[in-house]
Amino acid sequence: MVKLTRIYTRGGDKGRTSLSNGKRVPKHAIRVEAYGTADEAGAAIGLARLHAGPYDALLALIQNDLFDLGADLATPEVENPKYPPLRILPTQVTRLEQEIDRMNAELAPLNSFVLSGGTPAAAHLHFARTVVRRAERAATALAAREAVNPECVKYLNRLSDLLFVMARHANGKGAGDVLWVPGQNR
Repeated sequence: MVKLTRIYTRGGDKGRTSLSNGKRVPKHAIRVEAYGTADEAGAAIGLARLHAGPYDALLALIQNDLFDLGADLATPEVENPKYPPLRILPTQVTRLEQEIDRMNAELAPLNSFVLSGGTPAAAHLHFARTVVRRAERAATALAAREAVNPECVKYLNRLSDLLFVMARHANGKGAGDVLWVPGQNR
């Protein structure tokens, strides 16, 4: 367990921060952007949980996974690390896929793209989905430059899919989806 006794350190006052391995990097470094956006995704899910009802337990689990994912992204891959780093595992991705399949089986078929909205739960889940997509873009940008656990990218990709399916499920299993009508306001 992590024990935090001091909240401010003044260590970031000059625009630098420490990765989990102690290396100091600029706060605008792509790795910091990636794990920071994963943290933001967790916060968006926290807002969704206020309206989530039957989805709350799953979203709580996902929030914890996102913190693990942030720790994974904050820890550069090195050979023979002194301590084994916390990494996202394929089983975590598989769990998301199973939830997607379970919920999706209950949904009405889609006839158009879905706009964010409907119930408060669905609207918040759609918002969280868009933040997760941004986290995925940041993680893939990092992966294009540095080694990244590929399970992180897979997890974010599946999570955005799960949040989409969950939002539809929260909209009366798709019956209350707000559908895009192309060119409706021309």
